[in-house]
Amino acid sequence: MNLLKSDDYPAIYEDYIENVQGDVMEELQNQLELFPQFIKEIPKEKELYTYAEGKWTVKEILCHIIDTERVMSYRALRFARNDMTALASFEQDEFVTFGRHNEREIDSIIEEFKHLRAANIALFKTFNEVELTRKGMASDRLISVLAFIYVIAGHLNHHQFILQQKYLNS
Repeated sequence: MNLLKSDDYPAIYEDYIENVQGDVMEELQNQLELFPQFIKEIPKEKELYTYAEGKWTVKEILCHIIDTERVMSYRALRFARNDMTALASFEQDEFVTFGRHNEREIDSIIEEFKHLRAANIALFKTFNEVELTRKGMASDRLISVLAFIYVIAGHLNHHQFILQQKYLNS
């Protein structure tokens, strides 16, 4: 169960937000510990695997999770600090196309995730009730700071499920 009201976030994020069970900060902390273990268990031969033409590789999905978390946490910071400048969308496919993710080693992806997530947890813990409820426009949609935190956790859960079902169980 989440603490968000339906007007805290646009419908496009509903699946991610509903993908978070329990306390969102506990979920972020659990992911910090469990997601790197999950990544380490991915067989080397699956790192560049795609289950269909035009789909991202495992490495691209892992880096997409990191890129999205970085963008969402930046947005949360801006709104928490009362910067109400409307923020542009980001084109996830372009991030993947130009990210050179398949050239990276899995260990560097794990390290980047761990550092980013630890920094974000520390940041989110500094937000008070007023800051968490602030809203701003991102991608032409009104969203609260707290909703971004849920989106980060739920987005990772969403992609981990896809990795398990469509990439690693084949």
